[in-house]
Amino acid sequence: MNPTEPTQPVVEIRDLHFAYRDQPVFTGSDAVIRDGSFVSIVGPNGGGKTTLLRLILGLITPDRGTVRLFGGRPDRMRHRVGYMPQHAHVDPRFPVTVMDVALMGRLDRGRPAGPFRRAEREIARAALNETETAGLGDRPFSSLSGGQRQRVLIARALACRPDLLLLDEPTASLDPTVQDDLFSLLHRLNARMTVVLVSHDVSTVSRHVDTVLCVSQGIDEHPASGLSGALADLFPGAAGLSLVRHDHHHGHGHPGGRP
Repeated sequence: MNPTEPTQPVVEIRDLHFAYRDQPVFTGSDAVIRDGSFVSIVGPNGGGKTTLLRLILGLITPDRGTVRLFGGRPDRMRHRVGYMPQHAHVDPRFPVTVMDVALMGRLDRGRPAGPFRRAEREIARAALNETETAGLGDRPFSSLSGGQRQRVLIARALACRPDLLLLDEPTASLDPTVQDDLFSLLHRLNARMTVVLVSHDVSTVSRHVDTVLCVSQGIDEHPASGLSGALADLFPGAAGLSLVRHDHHHGHGHPGGRP
């Protein structure tokens, strides 16, 4: 592709209207997520963040307007998405190994019933290697630390070989050092795929992402460097908070000077 040509949006939302039981969530909202971008979705509880994820994944449909994923219907294109939910459906008490969890990413891929093939195990092993958890493959998932579990769950999402990585609160309950390590991993992944994450930690994500989608009964797009002005409207207690970008990059794609 000619580098001067605009890339097709990974997600394109136009004139989105959606309500739960006549309670409006989105009314005429627009948003675009570009190929190769690193985006965070922020907003108050009940503002519509989870609803937006469900619309992008095609789990629910708009009342009016369009949501396009890779140019098509979300329910037909979500095989290209690696999704890490906020509350992973892996009971830590259930006797599964780290490799078992990574292999879950190969389910629902149109595979035949029966044991996982060697090729699928290689894909899962590669995903664990990319998240630096390959050495934990035989360990019980229940024995891992919080940060290790998050990396394994990201490996599960990577095992479907996605073009878009969608993560819901991946750094929740992690201490700052582990959060920084996780963001370093996400930056490396962003070199070859679009990354979108939901987070309540606005001050942290602003140092890492290109673009922030502020969701509060609508969708407002901001460059991460200009987020401070939007915080007072979204979070009343954040009026004095100053957010600073460290890489001084304001375009789409892969910013230089990442931590």
